[in-house]
Amino acid sequence: MASLAQQFAGLRCSPLSTSLPKERANAAIVASPSSSSWRPSKKPNFVVSAAAVAVSNAQTRERQNLKQLFEEAYERCHTAPLEGVSFTLEDFHTALDKYDFNSEVGTEVKGTVFMTDANGAYVDVTAKSPAYLPVQEACIHKIKHVEEAGIVPGMREEFVIIGENEVDDSLILSLKLIQYDLAWERCRQLQAEDVIVKGKIVGANKGGVVALVEGLRGFVPFSQISSKATGEELLDKELLLKFVDVDEEQSRLVFSHRKAMADSQAQLSIGSVVIGTVQSLKPYGAFIDIGRIIGLLHVSQISHDRVFDIGMVLQPGDILKVMILSHDRERGRLSLSTKKLEPTPGDMIRNPKLVFEKAEEMAQSFRQRIAQAEAMARADMLRFQPEGGLTLSSDGILGPLTSDMPAEGLDLTDVPLAEES
Repeated sequence: MASLAQQFAGLRCSPLSTSLPKERANAAIVASPSSSSWRPSKKPNFVVSAAAVAVSNAQTRERQNLKQLFEEAYERCHTAPLEGVSFTLEDFHTALDKYDFNSEVGTEVKGTVFMTDANGAYVDVTAKSPAYLPVQEACIHKIKHVEEAGIVPGMREEFVIIGENEVDDSLILSLKLIQYDLAWERCRQLQAEDVIVKGKIVGANKGGVVALVEGLRGFVPFSQISSKATGEELLDKELLLKFVDVDEEQSRLVFSHRKAMADSQAQLSIGSVVIGTVQSLKPYGAFIDIGRIIGLLHVSQISHDRVFDIGMVLQPGDILKVMILSHDRERGRLSLSTKKLEPTPGDMIRNPKLVFEKAEEMAQSFRQRIAQAEAMARADMLRFQPEGGLTLSSDGILGPLTSDMPAEGLDLTDVPLAEES
């Protein structure tokens, strides 16, 4: 809209009349005796009135122009909505197809969970409609609700397409298939590393038991189980296992309990740490199966804190890491200890998981103390038997063992802790 100065630039007022109405002239003469000195008391008002009329007329014309523009635009929206628009509807569909993803079965897609219900979760995968993750496809383990697998709104994950809903053409997703692939890869890696794993027995048949490892079900033949327990007796218990066959294409997974136990007891040297399973409990201790040999974990060797009831600390079927204190090969007796593996006194009662995790570290510290004790004992022997030809090495270890020192070493049952020495 033009400014007021521009609107009034060409405005011209008619010349003032030199004659006044008779009444106003007489009033002026009466007010001023001298007619020559007469001046009007106020400026004329008709100039301001003309300016107001001009502004009003300009605003009216501007409103009429805007109204006309709006009416024309409204008419175009109904008669020719795409007139003058360079991006057509065909261009929009072309762009949509360009950024569309492959929705074939087996394709992996990224998606974000935005809602869950009792049967699964809705996932935004940037498709034309939301995809759905059924609860039975949400986890490699059996769950009742997707929240149990950590699937909540806002979670972004990679899914695999397993089908399409015929009702609304929405995609059906799975997380379980991806987890299965990762589990098979993990089992191949563990087999290559020849490690011992724990497997929970979840089924049994005439030929053996079914063990759950890394979320996969594998078979353990009875010929590969070291104990004489039946399949029903092994249900819900954990066994130490080693991989025998891992074949994803044939969906074949075979384990050996006997091989795992044999490897764990391959070196039953004094001070070594082995894995065993609690076989039975007695008032004086627990019998631990470490393969083909049963060892005794005496009640005094369970913890530094006094154990009043063994059943409150251990249960048949528990898997432990124990230290070998002594091994009588002739009598087949094996003395074990978890007491020596406690990071702090009483951990076997309060936090047995920590004892399991720190077993090797505590055993190494214990063996160092043993080495020092043996070196001191041999040094004392050297003093009394100098003719024996024994000498100490730079590491403080004496030479060959004599008949006075058995090859399996000292009985470490009474070796105190470092802080007790």
